[in-house]
This record gives sequence, C-alpha cells and structure tokens, in this order.
Amino acid sequence: MSEYRDLLKVYRLLKKKIQFAHLGDLISATFQDVLEKRGIVSREELLGMTVEELNREGLPDTEENRREYSEALSDYFFATRLSPCEIEDYINLARKREKAQTLSIIANRDQASSMEIYEALREFCDIPMGEVYISPEEATGIRVALISRFISSQLPFVGLAKKHITIRDMDLVLRRCLWSRKRPGKLGGKAAGMILALKILLPILEKHDAELEEYIRVPDTWYLNSGVFSEFLDRNNLYLFHTHKYKDREEIEAEFQHIEEKFRSATFSSEVVDGFRKILEEIGEHPIIIRSSSLLEDSFGLAFSGKYLSVFLTNQGDIETRLEQFINGLKQVFASTFGPDPILYRLDHDLIDYDERMAMVVQKVVGRRFGDYFFPFVAGVLFSQNVYTWNQRIKKEDGLARLVFGLGTRAVDRVSSDYPRIVPLSHPLLRPEMTSSQIKKYSQKNVDVLNLKKGCFETVDFTTLAAETKHPDLFYAVSVEKDGYLSAPYFVNQDLSRGQLFVTFEHLLSRTQFVELAKKVLSRVSAAYGRPVDMEFAWDGNKFYILQCRALSTRKELGKVTIPTDVPDEKILFTTHSGFFNSVVENLEYIVYVDPRAYDALDNFEDKMAVAGAVNALNKHLAGKRFVLMGPGRWGSSDINLGVRVTYSSINKTRLLMEIAFTKDDSTPEVSCGTHFFQDLVEADIAIVSVFPDDPDSNLNESFLLDAPSLLAETAPGYEKYGQTVRVIHVPSACEGDYLHVYLDMNTPKGIGFFSPYK
Repeated sequence: MSEYRDLLKVYRLLKKKIQFAHLGDLISATFQDVLEKRGIVSREELLGMTVEELNREGLPDTEENRREYSEALSDYFFATRLSPCEIEDYINLARKREKAQTLSIIANRDQASSMEIYEALREFCDIPMGEVYISPEEATGIRVALISRFISSQLPFVGLAKKHITIRDMDLVLRRCLWSRKRPGKLGGKAAGMILALKILLPILEKHDAELEEYIRVPDTWYLNSGVFSEFLDRNNLYLFHTHKYKDREEIEAEFQHIEEKFRSATFSSEVVDGFRKILEEIGEHPIIIRSSSLLEDSFGLAFSGKYLSVFLTNQGDIETRLEQFINGLKQVFASTFGPDPILYRLDHDLIDYDERMAMVVQKVVGRRFGDYFFPFVAGVLFSQNVYTWNQRIKKEDGLARLVFGLGTRAVDRVSSDYPRIVPLSHPLLRPEMTSSQIKKYSQKNVDVLNLKKGCFETVDFTTLAAETKHPDLFYAVSVEKDGYLSAPYFVNQDLSRGQLFVTFEHLLSRTQFVELAKKVLSRVSAAYGRPVDMEFAWDGNKFYILQCRALSTRKELGKVTIPTDVPDEKILFTTHSGFFNSVVENLEYIVYVDPRAYDALDNFEDKMAVAGAVNALNKHLAGKRFVLMGPGRWGSSDINLGVRVTYSSINKTRLLMEIAFTKDDSTPEVSCGTHFFQDLVEADIAIVSVFPDDPDSNLNESFLLDAPSLLAETAPGYEKYGQTVRVIHVPSACEGDYLHVYLDMNTPKGIGFFSPYK
C-alpha cells in the first residue's frame, strides 16, 4: 500500500507542475536545490541513480535521458519527503522567481510607465506569499527600485526603507494610489514617513509583536502622487510660478494671494476628476483630511513642520457636493507649495533650487461622532527625545508627549491662551505645576472638532462639549474639582456632572497601555531610524493611530557649559533657570527688544500686528548680523495678546529667541517643545530661553533695555510710531565696545546673558 500512496503523491505533484509547464526547468532546479540543502539527496547521488537506471534499462546515456530520469527521481523524492503545503510553496517559489525577474527588469527600465510597473507588481503579488521567499538580494533590488520610483528617491530614506517595506507592502500602498498617466511622480515625504513607521512596527516577514498588533493602526489612507500636481501645472500653464521663489521676500509675500487666486480658477482633467470621485465613493460620508506630502517634506533632518497646508473636510452630502469641496481643498494645498514660509525655509536650508513637487495624503479623520461633532478622544505628538527635562528624575531618552482632547491641531501649533498636557514618558504623572490652581490654569480649555452640521472646523469650549457629548472615555481624560480639591474620578461610571471638569489625562496615563505603548513605539522607530523621531498620533477606541512620522533635526550637543560666576552685576543683562538646550551664543551685536509692558498696552489688533511687521522688517535688515530677539510671552502665538504673531520666516535670522514673562501677567511662555514653531528653531540652530523677571532666581536689566539708544528708525523705516514698543540696540555702542554673550546650562539649570569684550 505504501507504494500506491507514494504513487498518488507523485501524481498530485505532477498535476500541480503541469499547470506551469513553461516553468518546468525552473521548478525542477528548485526541487533539486531543496533536496540537496535538506540532505535528502544530492545532485551527485541523483546523477548516480540516473546512470544506474539507464544502464539497467539498456538506454543510451544521453543528456536528454539523464535530464528526464533525474527530473523524475527528484519529483519522486520531493513528492514523498515534503508535505503538500511545502510542495505548494516551492512551486510558487519558482513562479515568484520568474515574476520577480520580470518585475526587476521593468522597474529598473527608465522608460517604463507607472502602470507597466504596477501590472508586473500585481502579477508577482497575485502568487500566494507562503512560507518560502525569493532570495534577500533579489528582493532588496526590487524593493529599492519600487521605493525609489513610487515613494522617495532620497538615499537616506531608501537605505532605511528597503529593510522594512516589502514588495507586497508596495502593492498594498499602490492599490490606493492615484497617479497621472501623463507625468511621473512620487508619494512624497509625509506618506513615506507614515508607511515606514508602520512597517517598522508591524513587519510582514519578521516576528510579530502581539501588543503592537493589538493596538497599532493607521487611518484608511489614499495617496495622490506628485505627478497629479505636475499635470495640474501643465494643464493650467502654472509653471510660470516656478521662478516665483527667486524673487525678493516682499514680492513673494505680495504675489502669493495672486497665486492662490490662479490656483482656485484652475481645473483638473476629467480623467483625474474621475479618480477623485472614485476615492470619495470608497471613503463615503466620513470626515477626511487632505495632508501635504511634498517631495522634500519630512526629509531626514528637515521636517518642513507646518510649512505646507493641510485641509480638514467634513465630507458630508451628495457625491458632487463632496467632490467640489475636495477639489477646492486640493487646490489650497497645491498653492501652498508657493507660499512665503516654505520658500524662505528652503532658502535657509539651501534647497531653493530643488524643483519641489507636491503629493497628497488623503485620510479618514480618526474619531467618532457625538451629535454634530466629530473628533478623536486624544491626539498629539510624541518625541523620542525629551528636551524639556525640568526635573532631574526625567529621563531624556524615554521621550515626551503633548496631548490634547480632540483634534491634534492644538498640540502642534501655539494657540491662544490654551495648553496641551506635557508628559515626560519616563514619569508620566510628573508635571511642572505644583498646585491645583496652577494645574487648572495650565489645562486645556478648548477643543478642536469638526462640526458635521455646519460643515466646518470649529473650536468649542471643553466644559460645554463634555456636557453635550457625554463622551464615554471622559473618565480617562479629566479631573474633577469639588470643594476646592482637584482629583481624578474614582470609578468609570462616576457621575461627573457635580463638579467642574479639567483636562488632565491622569487615568489615560496611569490606567491604560498608552504610556508603555508610546515608549515602545518611539524606541522601535527611533532605533530603526538611528536618530530621534517625532510622531503625530491619535488615540481613540483604545487604539493608537499613526498619523505622521519623521526623523528630527538634532542640535550638536555641547558638553558641560560653565556659567561664569565672576561677572559684575552691572554687566549682567539677565539670569534665568529655564531653557531647553546647553547653548553658548557669543558676540551678539544687536538686541531687538519688544517691551512686554508697552506691547500689552497696545489696545488694538492693528497696532499689535504692526509690531509683528516691525519684527519682520528687522529680521530682514539684520540678516547676516548676530542679534537676539527678546519679547513678551509666546513668540509665534496665534493669540496676539499673548505674544507677537510671527512665523518662522519673520524670526529665522536671529541667533537667540527669548520669551519674557512677568508673574503679574495672566500668561506665561508656553512650553513650546513639540510645536512646529519649536522644531523650526531647532532646525535653524536658534537658541531658546525663557526669562521670568519677577522670579527671585531670575533677573532682567529692564533699565538698560529701555534707556539704551534705539536704532528703530534707521533699521525699520516706517515703524517709528512703535518706538516705545520695539527697540533696536547696537550693543557695542551702548556698552563701550562690549558685546552680549549668553551661556545656558540645562544640567544645572542656569543661564546668563552678560556684556564683555568681543571673543
């Protein structure tokens, strides 16, 4: 009976082989390789058996007879010694080798279209993956070709991505990609970072982490490659704007409104519009965000944080209404390619000559609907390196989180008189605020949501939102004030309507997997990148959604900074116990001082915006000089009452940015680490320091700043009216030839600014 069973096994194998008769030689060679590697029978032994059988049957020892008998013997051994699943895998391996060779040739052919490559990729991926794979070197070659063609050709990214993004991963990505049939393109940096982070954490071919598989998600995502942008420019004759970046800053700013108007009136081809419609039909009536994903964006060390536009859409109503809103949103993001901020940022980083192209990421917004509102439970940004170590117990390497209730926009931008929860992941319940009154003051007051009824992005009061929505996870988000005490809820179903609620996230940090999961995610991804990373995320329904991931620019870490202790009091401009990095900034020739008290006294919007205009003008005039920019509260705040509303391009030439807060003020400089504004300063190597003049351990020589001669009229013509608010001091002229020197030691922490001769 055993002979009959063996005969049946051989018959079944031959039935499988005959389906792929054109691969007969390749399958046989594969079988013989496996038999030899497993020690079942070697090629020499097969040859000996073959010759013996030919002699026994009196057949001539020809090449053809040898091949026929050798193949029959290898089929017999393969059929009788391997399981049916293994046989299936190795036949499919031969098929994959054939398709891989074809894919490799097409993917590396310069003239191959995206569709030709994709069709070859689909043919490869239509073969079951199984447990046996093509050789690592063959797979790597194809990965590199696909990643370089469709995602990014930046060598640092390709070198990392080829280790984690597989051929089949590329197939899944491209299934949701819309590309132009007329122009080639890539998915861009934002898409690249998100895809890579996911594959580092959830690899197809490596050992799976059960915890990460349970919690890690990405939103449903579609991609528009940069070829769509190129075709759009071609169709509407918008290539004229490529010279826009070489104009003077004033022209760039003045003409951008005209560019936006031209983009609004431009059109897409019917073929591309049909692609948009198909995407929206797949998404359905679910809120979406259109994210920029330019070719330069999220580069290693250059994050372009917040430089290009992202647009939220509630995406409600009939398909044609949604399509019109979608197209308008796309045009806004496309136009932002030519905005002043990204162009000046590129100029600062020697990227102005790069032919920047814009791709898009279209994602379902993470969250749930509550009445008219749609938002996630928590969103924010994670950093693998914590630069805000206000307590010596905090471990820098464990990372930092900025958390907000609702959409994460309030976590990455400096907004109004509101505060995210800053979490050192090494000690998540540790916070800089000591008292209940401080915790209440520096807690989140407003929530960003999507109003589905009105069809718009909206900011609502947290207390009102909590009462209206009765969010089921409030237990994890709030602390309750009752009888003067602030405490987290005692149990999940506790009635929270009897006290005032404040966003603290105490139970999220102490009673869920969030903190340990965040640390694991950051550790894995930053280790793979070999450098610090940040990650925008949402947490909803007890799942962790990756929204964006990028490698961060890092400052050159100074060793120990020795703070001078022998500086005469009359030579000290300021002392402080607050900052983020060890820094030494010497030979500062100019001080631009925005007097906090005078700024606060300005009683209308126009005057405060004019101060921002003066700072902008001074930033340009003093470019190439070494100067410090000192001013009230939060530089870059969207609330002009809390600080001067400037963007990166208005402060990018300073060497040191100081934020000044008086305790009698109703505000204090926000801990800005984690915001796009903060990351811009890090990348530009601009030192950052906060000074609290009324703190007994700090000092600011206001009299010098107010009494020294000011050069505002000479350096910023047209802004003389604001001479009492904005002062420009030439330090050597005011200090008998001395310059300003600043030393910041974050290990102590201490800092000092003092006047002494040029070094």
